[in-house]
Amino acid sequence: MAAPENRRVYVVDGARTPFLRAKTGLGPFTGSDLAVGAARQPFEPSAFDEVIVGAAMPSADEANIGRVVSLRVGCGEKVPAWTVMRNCASGLQAIDTAYLNILAGRSSLVLAGGTDAMSHAPLMYGPVMVNWLAQWYAAKSFGQKAALATRFKLSQLAPVIAILRGLTDPVVKLSMGSTAEIVAKRFGITRRMMDEFAVESHRRLAFAQDNGHLQEIEALYDGDGTVYSADDGLRRDSSVEKLAKLKPVFDKTYGNVTAGNSSQITDGAAALLMMTSEKAKALGLTPFARVHTAVLAGDDPVIMLTAPIPATQKALAKSGLKISDIGAFEVNEAFATVPLAWLRETGADPAAMNPNGGAIALGHPLGGSGARLMTTLVHHMKANGIQYGLQTMCEGGGMANATIIELL
Repeated sequence: MAAPENRRVYVVDGARTPFLRAKTGLGPFTGSDLAVGAARQPFEPSAFDEVIVGAAMPSADEANIGRVVSLRVGCGEKVPAWTVMRNCASGLQAIDTAYLNILAGRSSLVLAGGTDAMSHAPLMYGPVMVNWLAQWYAAKSFGQKAALATRFKLSQLAPVIAILRGLTDPVVKLSMGSTAEIVAKRFGITRRMMDEFAVESHRRLAFAQDNGHLQEIEALYDGDGTVYSADDGLRRDSSVEKLAKLKPVFDKTYGNVTAGNSSQITDGAAALLMMTSEKAKALGLTPFARVHTAVLAGDDPVIMLTAPIPATQKALAKSGLKISDIGAFEVNEAFATVPLAWLRETGADPAAMNPNGGAIALGHPLGGSGARLMTTLVHHMKANGIQYGLQTMCEGGGMANATIIELL
């Protein structure tokens, strides 16, 4: 049943930061820095009804990062703001929630997006060291501390890498890279197919950069005045021959998933302005797209990367559209196996998928990626007059979303 015209959900604008590859040490921006940089609006920020930000691994220094972003953007203390977490789809959950809140009449104007500064992901102590420290701080005498000191081992200082923990499913005990290997074997996806896809991702991003196709990017400036205006994960010299020399990461004996055909660890954010037609009219703005259909789907966590397939099928069934009706697709390139399996099962046009490159070339800042996919999609549709676009991405736990956007 169609929503009344005044409760339909429209996109007026969307922006993102450059995606900056994590190198050695902390990146120049925190998660809230990035999200603030992606928030652009042609009106006073206090006009927002709410701010919703997705983040998979926000810093402990930025608790409820949605509220931090809202206050830093200038929304003021009266505008409620909150954070959502749904693994890699956290940014999309923010967008989905904004969509539902507007449909329900709870809000009329929402800033929704996602962010993650993965270079700032913490290093943690293991349980042995945590327990030893707890006993150390609880010790009241020199003798107690001396006894604890004799039990201390340097091996206890070995760090636990938060990113690796977060990218391992707690139920099936498999890393996402391991599930990528399983998907490759089930769908007959070869190493060469993965590497060829990775090279094409870099080629498409290079073409988009060289031809001014990424108008959604808002430049960032650090404290020293350095300007960051472009995605820096691009490898213009990428080739199948070079990628073939890389060793598998997750299955070192029989595997095919390498650092070259997987997404990069990256810092980045994106945000959308979502509102009703009445609110747009009151602000003197012209919406250029609306959310047509939005669904969630689940799949086996062992092959969690295939969840975009049933999500896409569910969205098409709900919308009454066929895959051939969709003129543009954004499918997250967590690993090359994800879009390759999705293409095989959906029959979508490969040329219409990720036309400006994807996460293999851009990077995948977990909570920021879903919002980036949507932002890229709506701008590409607007620039090329494409009526329908579909965005989908996998996430840990074996779930996925699929959202269909209609150009006005």
